[in-house]
Amino acid sequence: MTTQTNKGKIKSTVYLTLTLLMLCNGSYAQETTKTTLEPSPFEELKGFSQTYYYSLGHEARAKDIAVFLQNAGSFFQKEIQFTPQVQLYILAPQHWKDVAAKPLHDVYGFPHNIDHTRLAIAAEDNDFWRSFLPPVDQLPPPVAAQVKTAYGKSDGSYSMMPFFDLLALHEMGHSYTSQAGLKMHRYWMGELFVNIMLHTYVAEKQPELLPALETFPNMVLEGGTAEYKFTSLEDFENLYPTLGMGPKNYGWYQSKLHSAAKDIYNAGGKSVLRNLWKALKEHQEEMTDEEFTAMLQMEVHQSVADVYLNWNKTD
Repeated sequence: MTTQTNKGKIKSTVYLTLTLLMLCNGSYAQETTKTTLEPSPFEELKGFSQTYYYSLGHEARAKDIAVFLQNAGSFFQKEIQFTPQVQLYILAPQHWKDVAAKPLHDVYGFPHNIDHTRLAIAAEDNDFWRSFLPPVDQLPPPVAAQVKTAYGKSDGSYSMMPFFDLLALHEMGHSYTSQAGLKMHRYWMGELFVNIMLHTYVAEKQPELLPALETFPNMVLEGGTAEYKFTSLEDFENLYPTLGMGPKNYGWYQSKLHSAAKDIYNAGGKSVLRNLWKALKEHQEEMTDEEFTAMLQMEVHQSVADVYLNWNKTD
């Protein structure tokens, strides 16, 4: 059983990461760099359907990311018949400020959606990533085992790169919804949808990546809700635009929404993503909570409606 001390250590490593998800996603208004981007400091990676620029010396890294997103794009094209157009930058530290959204100029390493078209990814392992991993030998044994599976390297060290790279697909998901003109209706749905996209692709096509995707949310949720002032979806809707629930509290919300995406996929499979995409594309009218939930039940899947219906029952 996890002790309260260990729970606190675990949570402290993840709150900033999960908070930054909100500041960088495609549905939150951002102030982006005003500088006209010149691709001259970068090489362009050829042979892919999207545009990829990378800092010199990082071609292999760029190819790894491009292959992952290309495969995901092919999967989504078959499932939802849409592909956004994006420019993805794989950046060395000296190029980060030239491309990243202004709120993240000093946070090298966080993958984010800048303006619904441009995405920024770190080319190198970095202190920002390393700062979120506590000493593994101080974690409860079950959590330590998860961390070793998700982030362990053959030489006995650890890297958070597998987790942060997956967030690129989360952020690209916001380009899908914004460029396709989907109406999210609720802030919680905007975040839930891209988590469903991410979880569905990984589970269907690259299940070996599930440990990297799930370990952070698992660590947060196992700590319970006693210390959180806000836990309802109503609070989330009211406080989302200003992060008024606070960074720690927001981390709990993001973790629960990811866990919900996992449960939705496990209950309904990949067809839920197709049904939800179609419903959000078609229903542009305003809806009450009751109308929105009824639509999700009838046109998508009961498990999606249950996120709203059962939220407070499982706090």
